[in-house]
Amino acid sequence: MPEFFTVLAPEAALAKLWQHLPTTGLATPEEVATAEALGRVTFAAVTAPAALPAFARSAMDGFAVRAHDTYGASQSLPAYLHVIGETPMGRAPDFSLAPGQAAIIHTGGMLPGGADAVVMVEVTQASREHEIEVLRAVAPGENVLHIGDDIAAGAVMLPAGHWLRPQDVGGLTALGLTRLTVARRPRVALLATGDELVPPEAAPAPGQVRDVNSYTLGSLVQQAGGVPVQCGIVGDNFEALRTAATAALAGADALILSAGSSVSVRDMTAAVIDGLGKPGTLVHGVAVKPGKPTILAVAEGKPVFGLPGNPVSALVVADLFVTPTIYRLQGCSSPPPRRSVRARLTHNLASAAGRVDYIPARLDYNAATAADDGLPAAEPVFGKSNQIFTLVNADGMLVVPMDTTGLSAGAVVEVRLF
Repeated sequence: MPEFFTVLAPEAALAKLWQHLPTTGLATPEEVATAEALGRVTFAAVTAPAALPAFARSAMDGFAVRAHDTYGASQSLPAYLHVIGETPMGRAPDFSLAPGQAAIIHTGGMLPGGADAVVMVEVTQASREHEIEVLRAVAPGENVLHIGDDIAAGAVMLPAGHWLRPQDVGGLTALGLTRLTVARRPRVALLATGDELVPPEAAPAPGQVRDVNSYTLGSLVQQAGGVPVQCGIVGDNFEALRTAATAALAGADALILSAGSSVSVRDMTAAVIDGLGKPGTLVHGVAVKPGKPTILAVAEGKPVFGLPGNPVSALVVADLFVTPTIYRLQGCSSPPPRRSVRARLTHNLASAAGRVDYIPARLDYNAATAADDGLPAAEPVFGKSNQIFTLVNADGMLVVPMDTTGLSAGAVVEVRLF
């Protein structure tokens, strides 16, 4: 049967979906251990409870000095300073510097009283016991980390909606923040449809296939910070699908229906989605290949996705729409940037203007290209959209932009990494 779609560009389709989602109240708070907060999203701004560093400390190995005592020092006319001791690591020095004195100090060590600079050990030399020559002058504060140089007490260290990276976890622990309020992970229900589907643990009978999408998409949901809720498989029965979809959405923050989104005599997904709540279906058809017959909807403030049943199509569409929506549900204003690389195409690729094509590709960093510019080679992994191993054997998805009718071998392309 012909397919009749009013397709939208991916960016326009996502914008239309988000226009119908609430702008506030999507995220709810929960407290977690900071050590387990990697990849979570801050629910509220986090302020520094104290200054860091909490004391003036040396930025390198050398000698703590009074900067005034080094003024005019040079290799031909060094300043001579008396070394009165060594600053201990891990505790405050029990001495102060008087004019003409210096103390051995190590990186991170606390400056003794009277000291206001550190001379690098490389610009000093011993003249006699307990005395050094300083061969270059230093200014007050030179080679010193002052109180609050890293962050001042009360300063905003992480804004609300911030996706937490390893360095963020380190910054929190540096200030003794061992607990953190983050956005609760959104629960995303996954419901597979089709008479031909059986669970992974079952032995398929002739004409049957194992359910791949529930687990591929569940892993993608988890990667984006959501909690996948597997709701099983429903056959091609309208009432059964409506009942299962209603129950799945009631217990989740979002719903993914896999398969049944193409226009055919057996298409039920759009009708089921429209019965879940207002406003219902917003987009039925996106200008991408694979994944054109995608459904984007909102039911009573919850996003609903009708994805194609073919694994490649489902993953492409989920990466475009489900992943950013999960970050939005967590109130994330700074999602992790999409990882991609530039590469040189190894084969000619045909396309059609007016859509974006996503093609599995394998990267070869050792292959020589005609340009010899150090870019890896991008080799398309050809296959049908129902072949999961075209994805398993690829490193990412090669993007053919909407305004082109194809790409020539040797062209520089973007490959979005998995």
